[in-house]
Amino acid sequence: MGLIVLVLMFGVIYMLVIVPNQRRQKAHRALLASLEVGDVVVTSAGIHGAVAEIEDTIVWLEVAPEVELKVAKASVTERIPDDDEDDDDEDDDGYDDELEAADASDDEG
Repeated sequence: MGLIVLVLMFGVIYMLVIVPNQRRQKAHRALLASLEVGDVVVTSAGIHGAVAEIEDTIVWLEVAPEVELKVAKASVTERIPDDDEDDDDEDDDGYDDELEAADASDDEG
């Protein structure tokens, strides 16, 4: 009976901890393999930059005009999607619309 409980606990831990971690590692390896020059990325330290050059285990990030940082390729954690069509509405979160509506209702009352 004790052996069955031990096996079940191992199975639950495997499904809740190990499998999601393996998926996360696989996705990270795929991200690193698909990096290209020009991609905008974020590192684990929170540094945002565009990939300027890719070496074996090193990525050069352009963080400002003519300013490049040398970071470990494994530290890249996220690729920022390119939103060219939404550049004019960059900060459009609906907050300004709520303020305008509130101002309009204050003027009426």
